[in-house]
Amino acid sequence: MKRIVAQARKELAQLIRDRLALALALVLPVIQMVMMGNSLSFMVRDLPLVVQDLDGSPASRDLIDGFRASLTFSIVSWPTDRRPDEALAANVARGVVIIPRNFGRDLTRGVNVPVQIIVDGSDGNTAGLLSAYAGGVTGGFNARRGAVGPGPVQAAVRFWYNPGRSSGKFYAPGIFVMGLSMFPPLLATLAMAREGERKTILQVYVSNISAYEFLAGKVLAYMCVALAEASLLLVMLAVLFGLRFAGDPTPFLVATVLYAFCVASFGVMVGAAIPNQVGAMQAVMMGGFLFTFMLSGLLFPLSNVPGSLRWLSNFVWARYYIEIVRDALLQGGGWGAVGWKVLPIAGIGSAFFGLGWRRMRRMQLEV
Repeated sequence: MKRIVAQARKELAQLIRDRLALALALVLPVIQMVMMGNSLSFMVRDLPLVVQDLDGSPASRDLIDGFRASLTFSIVSWPTDRRPDEALAANVARGVVIIPRNFGRDLTRGVNVPVQIIVDGSDGNTAGLLSAYAGGVTGGFNARRGAVGPGPVQAAVRFWYNPGRSSGKFYAPGIFVMGLSMFPPLLATLAMAREGERKTILQVYVSNISAYEFLAGKVLAYMCVALAEASLLLVMLAVLFGLRFAGDPTPFLVATVLYAFCVASFGVMVGAAIPNQVGAMQAVMMGGFLFTFMLSGLLFPLSNVPGSLRWLSNFVWARYYIEIVRDALLQGGGWGAVGWKVLPIAGIGSAFFGLGWRRMRRMQLEV
């Protein structure tokens, strides 16, 4: 353990003396969050919707058919004896339509009937679309019944988690994850590849430090970098976007430590496999930026990704962490909602470390 800590201290000392690397670790993620968090806004579609029909009349079923026929919504099942907001906390749906009792009878009597629509406001753009499309469906229902003007059925929309429908509150947690996915592994892989490019790695081969201790020391050092960056970005999330922990923060804290291990191990693995700084940097940017940007749910729901590519998202470590971060800062579902997503992060990180160790161990044995 002393060798691992000594290796980590050596890496951190070198990083602190390198002002450019320090800026890469701490300043660029802040700039990225400020710029992207205030500029991103995208349209989404195919919104999962839970419908609770408390009336069961032909009129209520007709209204449900209107939602089902819309390409905008995808009706998902949910028990009527459970609270509708639990469907939002569990990420089962993005909205809930509640049709009250006596809906059909009141329509027949000509009484205005409010239909409650609860919308997950964590993604303000999606929430606005959902509420607008829901209004369109109810308007079509009124038109089919020959109503003139607003009609007897009126949608009462409530926004859950993000009442102001701020897009920044949805994208900022994803940009937080992107920063952790890009910069710590980039620094780790540059440090590791530089050892091979300059042949200073030969000093490691002839020393009595093992491949495991050497890699663990580097991973520990860049875990510290990732955790320092995470702390700084959390402050930025609170100051710029007003985000706070919505519930139990322990899933987020555990996942953050494991994610720091995962991204540091990824960078070290790439650096061990590609002893060239330019090549290693390109490989890390592919995994740390492109996959995170396109296949993690940062920009749009994964359901919108073509099926031929969607399966790749199961191996994208940022996908699981983004969902944990959004839950911690917006929804507050806690362990029950996102606890299992900690396991893939730990498993992928362990695989990265194992591959890096295998590469280093083989090279040491050859020497």
